Amino acid sequence: MQVLLKSVKVIAPASKLHQSTTDILIKDGYISDISQNIPTPNSETETINQAGLCVSVGWLDMNAWIGDPGFEHKEDLQSAALAAVKGGFTEVACLPNVEPVHQTKNSIGYIQNRSRILPVSFYSLGAITMNAQGKELTEMIDLHVAGAIAFTDGLQPVQQADVLVKALQYVQFFDGLLIQKPENSSLTQHGLMHEGIMSTQLGLKGMPSLAEEVVVTRDIKLLKYTGGRLHFTLISSAEAVELIREAKREGLNITCDMAAFQTAFTDEEILPFDTNYKVNPPFRSQRDREALLQGLADGTIDALVSAHRPQDTESKNLEFDLAEFGITSLETAFAVANTYLSPVIGLEQVITKLAFAPRNILKKEIPAIKVGEVANLTLFNPNQTWIPSESSTASKSKNNPFFDHTLQGQVFGIVNKNQLVLNPDYTL
Repeated sequence: MQVLLKSVKVIAPASKLHQSTTDILIKDGYISDISQNIPTPNSETETINQAGLCVSVGWLDMNAWIGDPGFEHKEDLQSAALAAVKGGFTEVACLPNVEPVHQTKNSIGYIQNRSRILPVSFYSLGAITMNAQGKELTEMIDLHVAGAIAFTDGLQPVQQADVLVKALQYVQFFDGLLIQKPENSSLTQHGLMHEGIMSTQLGLKGMPSLAEEVVVTRDIKLLKYTGGRLHFTLISSAEAVELIREAKREGLNITCDMAAFQTAFTDEEILPFDTNYKVNPPFRSQRDREALLQGLADGTIDALVSAHRPQDTESKNLEFDLAEFGITSLETAFAVANTYLSPVIGLEQVITKLAFAPRNILKKEIPAIKVGEVANLTLFNPNQTWIPSESSTASKSKNNPFFDHTLQGQVFGIVNKNQLVLNPDYTL
């Protein structure tokens, strides 16, 4: 493979090339030249010359549910890879809540082997407890050696304090990371949306922000007791942001992320009873939205994730109380973040929270836009407007509230694993 990128603007805050416009030549999966006016080497070179195109190191999604194995009718690795390409992600971490759960060497190896030839790198997040049921710990050391990049019970938060204490102590043997979705399930049982005025008016059982805050408070105390590394995923409430901010001030080894779509709507703006807006954690109040934006701006919230949750028609096209939670968001995560968050934190911070922060948290090597380095790149136009649609989505599932909405910022394609893959729906 030989690719020449012409006049692309580099977004790489730690690089001398940051904000510069240059040509980049890629040969056999490596960056071979970065300079002005690179001539086309030969007729076999694919030249990319699009006005307004930017390049950054490839983006990594820390929180995606891919239904492979066991739920391939909702999403498999092949369809997820296509969706990830359209969303600009070159690497994706998969939640363990599939069948079988990511809790054995074989299940970790399955993801590695099935995704080997795909243009997107998929990683396994190993389960903390057997079958993600929050009781008996998995063999996390063995899973770490097999390739699990972090540990989480994913969609099923660890509820028992003693289990989390043991897990935090266990992973310190190899400097492992625990990822916890902060939710007290007894407080959200049968909940459908954020608990507030709107839930009362609609007659729907609410999911109080208290359910998030009590777990954040408890787990911070447990981390103080045990030491180790803890990451909260899908933060959504104002109080949780402040609790994590204070914990960071105290020097605790704690990080967090939020779904890229979380500030796109509040509970007052979602279309009533439209199941495409049914997510967990739910869209919360304006006060929570403002706190999340402030948390992104001041660095309390480290990373942005897609929170990709594909749901087939039989799981989503139901009465609101029966429908499953989730949004298919791999394809739209960047565009939504760019549309709703860039005006507040800027494009550079959006890219940092998609590309650099996730790798720092997971302690993965950060690719570099530098001669001699492996080409792991995302090509995008932050000013390009487009309209995602159900008919053009690459995902097997169609549950996305941003369909038929104009978004700003579109991915042109990715370069990864010696492959150039372009977004077929890029607006030329």
